Amino acid sequence: MKSDRRLLSLLFLMLGICATARAHVGNKDVYEQINAGPYKLFVTVRPPNVIPGVATIEVRTSGPRVSVIKISPVPLTGEASKHPPSPDAMKTSVVDPVFFTGSLWLMASGSWQVRFELDGAAGTASAGLPVPAVPISVLPMEHSLGILLGLLGIVLTMGAIGISAAAVRETRLAPGTQPTPERRRQAVFAAALAFVVVALTIYAGDKWWNVEAAGFVADIYHPTDLRPTLTGNKLDLTIGKYREKQTSDSKDESLLAKDSLLLDHGHLMHLYAIRQPEMDAVFHLHPKPVSSEHLGMTLPAMPPGKYRLYADIVHMNGFPETLTASLTIPAGISAAPLSSEDASAMPPAISDGELGTTYKLPDGYSMVWDRPKVLNANAAYAFRFRLLASDGRPAMDMQPYLGMAGHAAFVKDDGTTFAHTHPDGSAAMPAMMLANGGGQEMPDMPDMEMNAPISSTIEFPYGFPSSGRYRIFIQMKHGGTVETGVFDADVR
Repeated sequence: MKSDRRLLSLLFLMLGICATARAHVGNKDVYEQINAGPYKLFVTVRPPNVIPGVATIEVRTSGPRVSVIKISPVPLTGEASKHPPSPDAMKTSVVDPVFFTGSLWLMASGSWQVRFELDGAAGTASAGLPVPAVPISVLPMEHSLGILLGLLGIVLTMGAIGISAAAVRETRLAPGTQPTPERRRQAVFAAALAFVVVALTIYAGDKWWNVEAAGFVADIYHPTDLRPTLTGNKLDLTIGKYREKQTSDSKDESLLAKDSLLLDHGHLMHLYAIRQPEMDAVFHLHPKPVSSEHLGMTLPAMPPGKYRLYADIVHMNGFPETLTASLTIPAGISAAPLSSEDASAMPPAISDGELGTTYKLPDGYSMVWDRPKVLNANAAYAFRFRLLASDGRPAMDMQPYLGMAGHAAFVKDDGTTFAHTHPDGSAAMPAMMLANGGGQEMPDMPDMEMNAPISSTIEFPYGFPSSGRYRIFIQMKHGGTVETGVFDADVR
């Protein structure tokens, strides 16, 4: 019975599919705004938790009318990326003609992209969206299904034993005659032998399953190790080697030694340090390589306490990861000035009550959140924020911050969810470049002219993965000053 239950569980595991590497901690879905020629797409990819598996895709279009969208799964890099499969047409909503839905199989772990081929009023266009795909869990079996399978296993076992006994006892009897005592004894022996054979088969199946299950568990995604060391005010970060299939005999090698990280907005790592549990101090930092094996930096002035670290990196194949660790900052350490590319904020403690929709900034400016009336989990939003000058008018001296109009971090109060996103969405910029025919040598913002004016209003595509209390950190730059607005959200 145990073997039958495990075997069917394996079958369900193979049929349940999946996609998403933990590019952002606790965030399974990908939200992105894509410009495909004259068309603008708001895309949501909802991958399941195991590989291989099916990712569901939702697209809302704006701009010229789109009549057809076709999608196909393609590896992000390598020879296979040059040979996409035949695309599948997405379904158009009957009640909303600008809303499309579809699904794709992702058959292996690694960096994938969803290729979009569009046809509409403005002609044809195409675009790609990177989707990291790894198994992140083993699907459990429902208790009721396990009981049902156990009962069926008992029936099959008793049937095999009964058939064996009947075959020996009655197959050579003439019609209407009764079996002799000798045949009855032989039938009992056959039944016992059948029981032993069935028991050994179940035992062997159980051993086989244990080996197969161990292989599946070994393939479950585990983030690369992040090991922080603080010496005085010097922070040293060691990151282990990423392994798609981690095994106990895998060597722990430095990623930096293999030159296997891509620059993301000019940095190998974007590090958020958030003091826990009150989330009343946040720092957006950028450690730099200090050797072939380490990243490091001199810390700015930070209030003492325990911090949760979230470190975003992008591997050479476009696979993004958010590494996590804890760091305790003691009192009285010397500090360096905050770098012009770094940012910080000291908001009220999250236990003081929910922050409103307007956040007052230290220099007299303010940031306003055009907050939706209701916030639901697993729903796609375009969250809009506005930076206002001290006179209440829109800020006029806007500048790009790390090559973008702004940055956002969505963090759950218990630390289980973290997402560092941009106005385009949650996909890593280097991976977006790879998906759309570029490389790491391309400028950070290929769609933005260097001298183009930057609006004081900004939107971030995102969806909360679960209900609970979240704190949102928004960073925008004006006149050489990086502002960090802080907002709270109670999600249903």
